[in-house]
Amino acid sequence: MNFSIDEFAYELPSGLIAQNPGAERSGSRLLCVGKASIADRRFSELPLLLEAGDLLVFNDTRVIKARLAGEKESGGRVEVLIERTLSEHEALAQVRASKPPRAGSTMRLAGSFEARVLGREGEFYRLRFPDAVIELLERHGSVPLPPYIRHAPRSEDEQRYQTVYARSAGAVAAPTAGLHFDEPLLAALAARGVEFAWVTLHVGAGTFQPVRVKNLAKHRMHAERYEIPAATVAAIEAARKRRRKIIAVGTTTVRCLEASAAKRGVPTAGRAETDLFITPGFEFRVVDRLITNFHLPKSTLLVLVSAFAGIEPIRNAYRHAIEQRYRFYSYGDAMLVDKIPG
Repeated sequence: MNFSIDEFAYELPSGLIAQNPGAERSGSRLLCVGKASIADRRFSELPLLLEAGDLLVFNDTRVIKARLAGEKESGGRVEVLIERTLSEHEALAQVRASKPPRAGSTMRLAGSFEARVLGREGEFYRLRFPDAVIELLERHGSVPLPPYIRHAPRSEDEQRYQTVYARSAGAVAAPTAGLHFDEPLLAALAARGVEFAWVTLHVGAGTFQPVRVKNLAKHRMHAERYEIPAATVAAIEAARKRRRKIIAVGTTTVRCLEASAAKRGVPTAGRAETDLFITPGFEFRVVDRLITNFHLPKSTLLVLVSAFAGIEPIRNAYRHAIEQRYRFYSYGDAMLVDKIPG
C-alpha cells in the first residue's frame, strides 16, 4: 500500500518546541497511547505502567562532539558535521560551504588541525583526519544539537543531550527517548522487577533529513550501523517465554530489533547495517510497546510511530499533546505507545 508523506503532516506552534531540557530527566510528561485510550502521566510513573518481567531494551550509543567549524584553503568558511566514522582516521561528513570542497583539498578545522577531502560519496564527503577522529572531536568539536534548537551548545548540553547509560561512542544525534531516564528511575524499574537489555545503533545525521518524495515507497533511508549482543537476544527469548512485553526505548531500538528479525522472525546477535524504513503495514515481530518522543511533521520517525500504533491513533495523540501543550522534539516530553495491529 502506498502512502503520501502529506498524511503525516501537522501544525505545531513554535512555542512548543523545547529549547532546553527540563529541570529533571524523569520529570517530563508521558502521554500513554492505547488502542482507544489516551492518558496524561509523568515519566517518573513508568514503573507503575510496566509489569515485573517486562523487558526494556535501550540503545546505549554515545553522542560524539560531531560538529566542527573551520575554513578551506581559499579562506572560505566551512561547517563540518560528521555522519559516521569509517575507521580510526576517516569519516563521512556533511560539509556546508559557499562552494563544495574539491577532492584532494584540505580544510583547517577548529583552528587546530587539517582534514583532507578524499572525495564525495553521495551527499557526504569522505574526510581523512591526522589523528583518531573520535579523539579530535572530543577535544575540538561541539555537541551536534538538532537544527530546531536555536542556541549554541552549552556545557549543560554536553550532559543532557546524552543518556545516563551511554557507552559506545559513535552517534551524531541522541536516541532522545532515553534522555528521560535517570539513575533513580532505573533503580525504581529494577525494584519493580523490570529487566533491561541493550543494543547499539549509532544514529546518523540523516535522521534529520527531510523526506523529499511524496510517495513513501520511493524514499531511501541512510544506512546505520547496529549491534545486538547475544545476551539481549537471550533476554528477549526469555521474556517471550514468560509472556511479558518487549518495550523498545526509542525508534532507533525498534529499527535495530526489527531489522535484525526481518529474515528469521527473531532478532539475531551480531553486527550489521540497516536502512530499514518502517511504514504502515509493516509486520512488527519483536516490539510490543514503544517509548518515544514527539517527532517532526513528515518525518520518517513519525511514519514509524504511526506504523506501530496506527495513523489515526497517533494523529489523535498529537492533537491532544498540542492542545495540552506538551513539549516537543529532542528536549521535549515522551509517549508510551502500545502496538496496535493493523
